[in-house]
Order: sequence, then structure tokens, then C-alpha cells
Amino acid sequence: MTQAPTAPKALRRRHDREIVALALPAFGALVAEPLFVMVDSAIVGHLGTPQLAGLGVAAALLMTAVSVFVFLAYATTAAVARRVGAGDLAAAIRQGMDGIWLALLLGVAVVAVTLPTAPWLVHAFGASDTAAPYATTYLRISSLGIPAMLIVLAATGVLRGLQDTRTPLYVAIGGFAANAALNAGLVYGAGLGIAGSAWGTVIAQAAMAAAFLIVVVRGARRHGASLRPDAAGIRAGAQAGVPLLVRTLSLRAVLMIATAVAARLGDTEIAAHQIVLSLWSLMAFALDAIAIAGQAIIGRYLGAGDAEGARQACRRMVQWGVVSGVVLGILVVVSRPLLIPLFSSDSAVHNTLLPALLVVAVSQPIAGVVFILDGVLMGAGDGPYLAGAMLLTLAVFAPVALLIPALGGGLTALWWAMTLMMTVRMLTLWQRARSGRWIVTGATR
Repeated sequence: MTQAPTAPKALRRRHDREIVALALPAFGALVAEPLFVMVDSAIVGHLGTPQLAGLGVAAALLMTAVSVFVFLAYATTAAVARRVGAGDLAAAIRQGMDGIWLALLLGVAVVAVTLPTAPWLVHAFGASDTAAPYATTYLRISSLGIPAMLIVLAATGVLRGLQDTRTPLYVAIGGFAANAALNAGLVYGAGLGIAGSAWGTVIAQAAMAAAFLIVVVRGARRHGASLRPDAAGIRAGAQAGVPLLVRTLSLRAVLMIATAVAARLGDTEIAAHQIVLSLWSLMAFALDAIAIAGQAIIGRYLGAGDAEGARQACRRMVQWGVVSGVVLGILVVVSRPLLIPLFSSDSAVHNTLLPALLVVAVSQPIAGVVFILDGVLMGAGDGPYLAGAMLLTLAVFAPVALLIPALGGGLTALWWAMTLMMTVRMLTLWQRARSGRWIVTGATR
């Protein structure tokens, strides 16, 4: 990657325009999803503490079930973008339909598992006796929306591959507004309580899936693409998704280990850790938006057979990642006096939080490189390497993090371990980017 000649200013400006055009709407759509949970929490919170606790448990289980299938968006984006680059829009949409059919099948399977096991899952997640009935009710009803949620993921991947991140933003905004109105109306107007919140979310997600399907179906008819399920295409989509599933599960394991270690450090540490993790996740949305642009742009270049264009785009996006990371780090440092009191009035939490936030600020340029290269390699369809690199990262991080309590370390030490995790990811991804082995041109990898 570093051996390629410097891109002319005109080419860099073109890359910049593409990145901004795709990343800004993608960021808006990414932020909209956690707002669903925030709205539900705000509305249900007024019903009582047990209801809110039940929502917290059920929402965590629901989001975990959905997030492990995020490969439906990532793999579909890469596959569709390649076909777009090759100039075959009909095949691109056909590829996207395979992803949507796969999402529907997986969604039905998850519902079939969740409905009968909901009480056990709620208990295993540690819900109290008073919160468990509410958590079970919410989980059972909201699980009916999982097929729609997964269709939204796959359809979002289709549109990203088609270089369209605006439509997902508009759908996300509409879904957020509908969710808020339905929740308020069903919870209080219809008197359904927490069940009303769950039904409101299901209806909003179904409406979002319907909106996406209308857009994709219209595109399919316009370009003469078949809408029927294709067993070979669905199977190929599932095979491409397996490595990304391994990568996602490994990353989730890192976050779960970090939270478990923080809990062992004490109540103050876990409280501060949740605040740091929330801010870290918010900054990740900004970096992930650029990575999403990278998936679409790199896939298109490789599909068009333009290896040099892919290298240049990769280099420019890494520069964006570094600069964005520096800016985010500076914002964290500068806004510390304002941020910390917003989350807690406990001075012990403040004292624990401050040095951990400084570590997060220092690590943001590293995170910028990691997110961008992750997106580039996803766009290239380099899933097996991403899976192996994340497993290696987990193997390095886990023993270091688990030793922290035994060695008398605190939350700052834990976030240094998180920085080590991000550094290992950066090194493995950077090595792959330099090697050029991810560059495989053509309509399919």
C-alpha cells in the first residue's frame, strides 16, 4: 500500500467527495439505531423501575441476537459493490436479494429459538424476580420483529453496495419517529404497558423492512433482476458471512471480557467503565461511518478491475481515519470537564473515570486506522483474514485483561489493555493492507 505513487490532488479531492457523500448519511443511520433503545427506555422508565430493568435485560438480549448477524450488511455491501463496479446492476441487485432471503431465513430461525427459551434467557442474564416477567414479555413480543431487523441489515447492505447511504438514513429517521409515536401511543394511550413498547418497536421495524423492500424490488424490476430465492446464491452468502460472524463474535467476546473484568474491580469501576464504553462506542460510530464508505468504494473499484484506484482510495481513507481519530481524541480531552458530570455526581467515579478517558483519547488515532482498514478489507471480501486476525487479537487480549484484577490493576489498566487490543488489530490489518493480498479484482472474489 505504501509503495503506490502519491495520488494527484484532483484524485484526492474525488476520493474526499465520495467518502463524505457516503459517510455522513451512514453516520446518521448508525446513530438512529441506539436511539430506538433510548426512546423505549425513556417511555418505559415512567412505568416503574421493574419495567425499566426488564426492558434493559430484554433489549440487551435482543441487540446481541441481532448484532451477531451484522455480516448480513457487511458481506452484502461488498458483494453488491463488486457487481456495481463491474457494470452489472441486475446481478448486483440479484446478489442483494440473496442476502435478503438469507436474512429472512435466519430471522425465522432466531424467532423459533427465542420464543420458547425467553424465560430461561432472561433468568440466565440475571434478571431479578420482579423484572423477569417484564423482560420475558418484552423479549417474546419484540423477537417477532427480528426477521424485519435482519432484512433491514441486508437491505442496508444492498443500498450501500449500490453507493446509496441516503436512503438508509431516511428510512432510519422515519423508523425512529414511528417508533417514538407508537411506543407513546401503545404504552400510555392504549394502556398496554411494556407490551405496548415491544409492539411499537415490532411495527416500526416491520415498516422499515417494508420501505427497504419497496426500494430494492423497484430496482430489481427496473433492471430485470429476479426476486425469487436462489439456493446457490443464499448458500454462497452464508459461506461469505461465516468468517465475518467469527470476527464479530470475537469482538463481542473482547467487550464482554472487558465488562466482566471491570465488574470484578468493584462497583465504582464498573460504573465508570460503562461511561467510558458508551463514549468509546459513540466515537466508534463516527469512524465506522468512514469504514462503511470504504466498504462500498473499495468493492466498486475492485469490481471494476481498478487495483490502483483501490490502493489510492485505501490510502486516502486511512488518512481520514488518522485525522478523525486525532480530532476525536482532542474533543475527549477538551470536553472532559463537561462530560464527566453529565454521567455521574459520584466523586469516586469521577476520579476513576478521568485517567481512563485520557487513555481512550490517546488511542483514538489507532482506532481510526483500525476501523478504516477493517472496512477496506470487508469491502474487498477478505473475511477469512479478518476472522483470523480478530481471533489472534482475542488470544492476546484475554489473558492480559483477566490478569488485571490479580495484579491489583484498576480501570485505567483495563483500558490500556483495550488499547493493546486495538494496537494488535491495527498491526494485523496494516500488514494485510501493505501486502496487497486483499486486492482481488473482478465481479466476484
